[in-house]
Amino acid sequence: MEQVMKRFLKYVKYETTSQEESTSCPSSPGQMTLAKDLADELKALGLEDVILDSNGYLMATLPANTTKNIPVIGFIAHLDTSPDISGANVSPQVVENYQGQDIILNQEQNIILSPKDFPVLLNYLGDTLITTDGTTLLGADNKAGIAEIVTAVEYLLSHPEIEHGTIRIAFTPDEEIGRGADFFNVEKFQADFAYTIDGEELGELQYENFNAARGKITIRGKNIHPGHAKNKMKNALLIGAELTRMLPEKETPAQTEGYEGFYHLNSFHGSVEECKLDYIIRDFDLTSFQQRKSLMVNIVQQLNQKYGEGTVILEMKDQYYNMKEKLKGFEHIIETARQAMEEVGVKPLINPIRGGTDGAHLAFMGLPTPNIFTGGHNFHGRHEFIPLSAMKKALAVILKIIELYTQK
Repeated sequence: MEQVMKRFLKYVKYETTSQEESTSCPSSPGQMTLAKDLADELKALGLEDVILDSNGYLMATLPANTTKNIPVIGFIAHLDTSPDISGANVSPQVVENYQGQDIILNQEQNIILSPKDFPVLLNYLGDTLITTDGTTLLGADNKAGIAEIVTAVEYLLSHPEIEHGTIRIAFTPDEEIGRGADFFNVEKFQADFAYTIDGEELGELQYENFNAARGKITIRGKNIHPGHAKNKMKNALLIGAELTRMLPEKETPAQTEGYEGFYHLNSFHGSVEECKLDYIIRDFDLTSFQQRKSLMVNIVQQLNQKYGEGTVILEMKDQYYNMKEKLKGFEHIIETARQAMEEVGVKPLINPIRGGTDGAHLAFMGLPTPNIFTGGHNFHGRHEFIPLSAMKKALAVILKIIELYTQK
């Protein structure tokens, strides 16, 4: 079980930040570097059919050691880390026997991980916590998932007396920029169903996710000397600000939760002459999702009527959809995960994913894939941390799912 921590601390050292602007796959070279080293590790462990393709998708097989008719189960995690914050030179800190104190992540920048801000820390008294050094993210999303999957198959290989069916594993690139399943070969993977090990806190079991779209907006202004600008200047920045005010004020990520959707202004930059806004649109309900997109289109049309056709240009693209509909008829996958958690002493937390995973794409590609926790907290930021006990529980859940399917 201690291997899961050793692996995690090794994997987070790889810089695998995905790059939105890149057109290659994987979008950053570090992902392929990690994938190659993982391929070597899997071969050394004794897995079969270890194949790394040119796009950075790594697959491998743990063959069945029984003649029972057991479904082929897949376990999937992603190689990349979020571009929201640096993933270079990650220097994890290990805090043993945590006693509820503030953890100084970075003395110089006065960055502190405190239970005052994150009360969940108090759930892990006496535990070993792995944190950042305050300058980068940690990378538990999703290198904890990788470590947990690899350690699970290593455990089965070293305990041949444990009966199991065929297990397929896959590590994918570019999940954080919505491309994780773009080149995933479901037919080649040959699993009956799978689980992504990509959730956050202990107990998360997720089979609903946002419907998602992205709106890239370009506003073309007209710059005139401000002393002579009356009735001539068209300030792209002010039009952009006007657009943001036309959206529902309280439907932002900071003011929504649960099943509530939102509009999120991800970036806004430019000048009087031209500015660009990058929005993401999210909703669990498909009808509401379509209404949100329609509102964005209507706002753009209104602004073009006011300021002239071609002033505001919207490029909108759907990114992924709610997997819930595609899991109908496969309830056993969810129920087995729930049972596995309960049997290893984890209380299942059934919550919708306020985001997306590779599983959302894969479900629509014919591979039902709900999501299970890694054990981490505060993903995509410098306050990210993961308790060792939660990683061990994630590992135990993987093994228990495999065990339960041998008994069905």
